[in-house]
Amino acid sequence: MYTFSSKLKTFSFVLMLVGVLGIGYGFLTAPKTIQDVETILASESHGHEGAHNAHAVEKHDAKAEAAHKEHVEHVFHQLQNKPWAALYVACIFFMLIAMGALAFYAIQQVAQAGWSPVLFRVMQGVTSYVLPGSIIFFFILVLSGLHFNHLFSWMAEGITTKGSANYDHMIAGKAGYLNFPFWIIRAAIFLGGWNLYRHLSRKNCLAQDEATDNSFYKKNFKISAAFLVFFIVSESIMSWDWIMSVDAHWFSTLFGWYVFASFFVSGITVIQLVTIYLKTKGYLENVNSSHIHDLSKFMFGISVFWTYLWFSQFMLIWYANIPEEVTYFVTRINDYGITFWGAFVMNFIFPILLLINTDFKRIFWIIVMAGTIILFGHYIDFFNMIMPGTVGDQWFIGIPEIAAVLFFLGLFIFVVFSALTKAPLVPKRNPFIEESKHFHY
Repeated sequence: MYTFSSKLKTFSFVLMLVGVLGIGYGFLTAPKTIQDVETILASESHGHEGAHNAHAVEKHDAKAEAAHKEHVEHVFHQLQNKPWAALYVACIFFMLIAMGALAFYAIQQVAQAGWSPVLFRVMQGVTSYVLPGSIIFFFILVLSGLHFNHLFSWMAEGITTKGSANYDHMIAGKAGYLNFPFWIIRAAIFLGGWNLYRHLSRKNCLAQDEATDNSFYKKNFKISAAFLVFFIVSESIMSWDWIMSVDAHWFSTLFGWYVFASFFVSGITVIQLVTIYLKTKGYLENVNSSHIHDLSKFMFGISVFWTYLWFSQFMLIWYANIPEEVTYFVTRINDYGITFWGAFVMNFIFPILLLINTDFKRIFWIIVMAGTIILFGHYIDFFNMIMPGTVGDQWFIGIPEIAAVLFFLGLFIFVVFSALTKAPLVPKRNPFIEESKHFHY
């Protein structure tokens, strides 16, 4: 049985405490009034913009004054969104890491893989975060619908009402799908379905340890097959609802696969890192270099798959140059150039350099370095997907962003390693456990 070390537990609590303080700081320092934004803009331009606007008002230029007022209000919403967006990116990223691990676990069950059963408890430990992650994420979605933030522009008052100052005919045309009641019901179904599968598969896996036949293993095979059908549909819709609808005018037919590749490789990477940690602490004696090598191959292969989707989505839209579509990438290249191209480097170039060599796939320190870069790179990928539509060019990776990552990282560590203490790290009666123990090539 695994014992959660007091040092690691304390470390997770420290991360959560620092994270909470930083998140609170982000909300407290966000502008509260339009006047606060006027002050910020004036200080950023060293007073020149303020002087220009004052001159415009003196001349009673109503048009310029109205344009300035609209700009300031827009920046006000963006700056108020900043701590919310930081919280949202970190929350969805860590929840989807657990979902990537859950999808990988379900695939192993359906494939009746012989190499991986010695890793099942690690996978189940990582997927334990799905429940607390889902609860926090659903709460944020509800707060968005109650207008505590402006993360989703399609939720604005009067945006689908003709004659309203906020009316948007494109969003009005999508109102049958993008409306809060239907949207939050879909979220409840998806999160509920994912958590139900995780609960049942874990329950059956533990029951199989004490069973005298393979009935619980067969149950897991059936529900895993059903889950994968549900997952591939719900994952695509989830990516539209929770990420793509942040830019409600834009759409991509590749987006569901693109988001999946990002959190799938992140989930596999976390399984690898947790496995290596446990291995170095003297646990998982049946895990050998071949298991580590195979997980590294998945990290490498899915990184290449992500790059294929990244390039395919970008190249086709950029080449077609349709204004409604290419604006998405123009915004990211112009305002988020460092993170946009940085994500490509971290998620493709580094995995290629570090993991293409067969021997490197078995060396712990190289794998840990590659895994850390991959996780940071895919956090930046989610940052690129969400931030431009919520905070525009008012972005900066500062205290709110770092604090949100620290809080959810601390919570993730605490939940995952607490779950690992609840059952033996080796499933005793899995039909393929002996094959897995002797897996070697």
